[in-house]
Amino acid sequence: MINTKALRKRRIHTGIRVLINIVTAIIVLIPLLYAVSIAFMPSGELFTMDMNLFPKNPTIENFKQAFTSVPLLRFIINSFVMAACITLGQIVTCSLAAFAFSFLEFKGKGVLFMIVMATMMVPGEATIISNYLTVSQLGMLDTYSVLIVPYLTSAMGIFLFRQFYSTFPISLYESAKLDGCSNLKFIVRILIPLTKSAIGAMGVYTFINAWNMYMWPLLVTGSDEMRTVQIGISMLDSVDSQSITLMIAGVVMVIIPSISIFIVGQKQLIRGMFAGAVKG
Repeated sequence: MINTKALRKRRIHTGIRVLINIVTAIIVLIPLLYAVSIAFMPSGELFTMDMNLFPKNPTIENFKQAFTSVPLLRFIINSFVMAACITLGQIVTCSLAAFAFSFLEFKGKGVLFMIVMATMMVPGEATIISNYLTVSQLGMLDTYSVLIVPYLTSAMGIFLFRQFYSTFPISLYESAKLDGCSNLKFIVRILIPLTKSAIGAMGVYTFINAWNMYMWPLLVTGSDEMRTVQIGISMLDSVDSQSITLMIAGVVMVIIPSISIFIVGQKQLIRGMFAGAVKG
């Protein structure tokens, strides 16, 4: 009898939690779902006195015009190249720096790590002008290099990998060195297979941030050949009412890659973010 009551109570609590999660998910997804609805809605249906939550005459004309109004496909390719290169670069540089801070002993290591972490408190807006002047003097404006090189490493990535590496005993590195394993071989053959969750978390986090980057690409690119997709979406906006549905259609297409990356890698993201939280 007691087990039956406990089971019933547990089922009620589970049902309440599921219901709360469903309601919360619906509330969170309402803006996204409405944006998708507007993307398929003719502009004439949007600007009426009626509350049109769903299109009466669905159309894909907004998506077609979004591609013809601006070179959106070129912008998507530019953003993908930039985000992929930044993601790969940060995984390589941050993992190497974290290895040095975790396993190597050198003078001033603690102070240097504190300096690296202190850069996380400096807002990007504070350095964007100096960075622009630097890349301008180097002749890097309006190229892939100016979009990628300034973001090939990050203090956040170094901290994430270092926290993950700190869960490994130093004896693992010492044993590998006794067996004649070089530092690079130790990273490739031992650390990387053991840190797949951290690499996955770093990859998802970095790709989404790079894909959604707006201010820096807007500042350093001037031609349609090098503009990124976030700038392209703003170019769809104009004074006429039809631009609203065009812009929403473009937004829907743009968020698909970032949402897909997040859905595919959310487990790796959560596991990697919390893997280094508990040492042992």
